[in-house]
Amino acid sequence: MVERIKTFDDYKEFKYELAGRPLVVKTGKVAGLANGAAIVQYGETTVLATATASASPREGIDFLPLSVDYDEKMYAVGKIPGGFLKREGKPSEKAVLAGRVIDRPVRPLFPKDLRNDISLLLTIMSVDPDCSPEITAMIGASIALSISDIPWNGPIAGVFMGLVDGKIVVNPTAEQRAVSDLELTVAASEGKVVMIEAGANEVADDVMYDAIMQAHEECKGVVAFINSIVAEIGKPKFAYASGELDHDMFDEIFAYCEARVMEALDTDDKNVRDAKMQPIMDDIVATFEEKYPDIKVILPELIYKIQKKIVRRWLLVDKKRVDGRRMDEIRPLASEVGLIPRVHGSGLFTRGQTQVLTIATLGTLSDAQKLEGLDEQTEKRYMHHYNMPGYSTGEAKPQRSPGRREIGHGALAERSLVPVLPSEEEFPYAIRLVSEVVSSNGSTSQGSVCGSTLALMDAGVPIKAPVAGISCGLITAEDGSWDTMIDIQGLEDFYGDMDFKVAGTKKGITSIQMDLKVDGLTPEIIKQALETTHQGRNEIIDKVILPAIAEPRAEVSKYAPKMISMTIDPDKIREVIGKGGSVIQKIVADTGAKIDINDDGSVFIAAVERDAAYKAKAIIDAIVFEPVVGETYEGTVTRIIPIGAFVEYAPGKEGMVHISKLQQQRTEKVEDVVAIGDTVRVKYLGTDEKGRQNLSMRDAEPKADAE
Repeated sequence: MVERIKTFDDYKEFKYELAGRPLVVKTGKVAGLANGAAIVQYGETTVLATATASASPREGIDFLPLSVDYDEKMYAVGKIPGGFLKREGKPSEKAVLAGRVIDRPVRPLFPKDLRNDISLLLTIMSVDPDCSPEITAMIGASIALSISDIPWNGPIAGVFMGLVDGKIVVNPTAEQRAVSDLELTVAASEGKVVMIEAGANEVADDVMYDAIMQAHEECKGVVAFINSIVAEIGKPKFAYASGELDHDMFDEIFAYCEARVMEALDTDDKNVRDAKMQPIMDDIVATFEEKYPDIKVILPELIYKIQKKIVRRWLLVDKKRVDGRRMDEIRPLASEVGLIPRVHGSGLFTRGQTQVLTIATLGTLSDAQKLEGLDEQTEKRYMHHYNMPGYSTGEAKPQRSPGRREIGHGALAERSLVPVLPSEEEFPYAIRLVSEVVSSNGSTSQGSVCGSTLALMDAGVPIKAPVAGISCGLITAEDGSWDTMIDIQGLEDFYGDMDFKVAGTKKGITSIQMDLKVDGLTPEIIKQALETTHQGRNEIIDKVILPAIAEPRAEVSKYAPKMISMTIDPDKIREVIGKGGSVIQKIVADTGAKIDINDDGSVFIAAVERDAAYKAKAIIDAIVFEPVVGETYEGTVTRIIPIGAFVEYAPGKEGMVHISKLQQQRTEKVEDVVAIGDTVRVKYLGTDEKGRQNLSMRDAEPKADAE
């Protein structure tokens, strides 16, 4: 039900109810110079969404230069940014991932020949923990584009789905998300699903499918709401200069080189294919340069489209794949663990020409990553980082800091393994994985999932079950026909219509990420993709992961820190730390152990040598030790006064033996019985009214048998 609120001048306000909470859209109030702008408020979460386009394309651009920025403002949650500058810096990892999630459903709906710069900026201005800012921003992006004059074939809508106590929940609250077995984001148009992103606690395929379908139904209502706004205030779309290649020229050059390109593509070796294509490209330039003077400029796009036409025809009509595989066949698989000496764990996963080497490092819980963002998560103990250097694709280029793609692939692999990790209580370590893509020819993100499983098991991390990942591709035709294929390689990814990545155990799904180049998926395609990837990941687990390492190693590497844990009375934490940290610093210096103490009294001690960890534990045990009245202890005489002797009966614990309690008979002088440094047995008598601890040597002696 759409409710029109009020109108004055250009300001308009619209209201819709989504999952029991108000979704309010305000237009005409701010950002009037953008092509399209709206303030979108869901609950009390508020996002300013703006869409801006350049007046004309930049020269030489042969792609759509679209940027989607998810701009987190710390004031949205009432925080002042940390650091010296006290202002927002580069986007957080979560902001990068949110931008990618919005980019993926939006990008395929632009005209294929549009070359104008497009900028989507989603500014997060306030956050209600029960109303997802990511979903609000996705809806805001759709509204800003839809009401603007920018050519776009939307609208779309997005919802977040949870699974609480076995029930599917739309846009769960913060409390529900904390116990949900599913984190599913779905974007959809009125007729098709456009984007799927999920993290799941081994959720079954049929449950995942039902959640996706229910999400689509919710999206349909939001799409209708956006369409009603467009009908009232939407601008006519502007005309643009098409970036499409001249069709007659393309047909002429395609006919000239078709046979040779087909022969060059017909191999499973990327290096061979590239080598065969180079002379063909040189010949095209030499033959057509006089007729088409700009042939060198458009050559990359021209070759892309020639190869695309051939590969798509092979897949859809001939059911032929570049490397000769069946549509349901995975490339040759191999795996190995323990490759790298001294690291805590390593695993190499190979699928065709895709190879990922993953390294595991174990650290103390204080090594957990500290987070500063708009949600309530402040740290994470499991981290996965993904690197794809130039040599992995045969390119000569310098190494740079990770980009949005690397961050996204690392986060996807990280999310895939989280559901099978042991709890902090079971395995009190921080865990970092680094996946080095050493060779790339398709679906390296899922290769890093498999490499992560191998490395974790090699490191002795007791994961609940091995996780594997695989991708499913799609090819479609204008007549509506389609087909899917398992384990797509580079060409099939470049020229196909979908990269549907699913990771999970044999029991269920742990993550999904779907990239599309078409306007959406039907339920039939989604169902087949889920079935195909399930079979694929089972094959990988059975054929290469378990044969390489059947279960996690019984112990962590000898080079990894050995961790022991203990619990102390929280009131004793101050004694263990000492004034200015003096006590704990001395323990660390004396033992070489690393010690983390939590406010609840849990203590984690780590050392490369296990004996050092136990030595530190013994010292802490002694510090927090509380004597029991009537118990006997062994101690050392530390000093003597006329009325008695002081005995240290535990580290840092000292009491006095009164002269009358040194021995059974009368004692004239303390020195007649003990000397400083003597080891004696004492009985703990408790404390007096002044808090002094009283001991007795006489009562600690075994009593003689009565005559």
